[in-house]
Amino acid sequence: MQKDIQPKYQQVQVTCNCGNEFVTGSTKDKIHVEICSNCHSFYTGQQKAASARGRIDKFNKKYGVTN
Repeated sequence: MQKDIQPKYQQVQVTCNCGNEFVTGSTKDKIHVEICSNCHSFYTGQQKAASARGRIDKFNKKYGVTN
């Protein structure tokens, strides 16, 4: 590798909109994210499955699928 052309890799603080902070490695000085694993609905278990169930029921009714 040539010297002094690679960006500096360092430990940086990542901050989420929910207030969660963690450290990771990056070439950027500071990282701000909107959603992290602490506030994402998939990881917190608050994901809304009711709307999916409604679409499945609508499909089954339209095409005459029975269980």
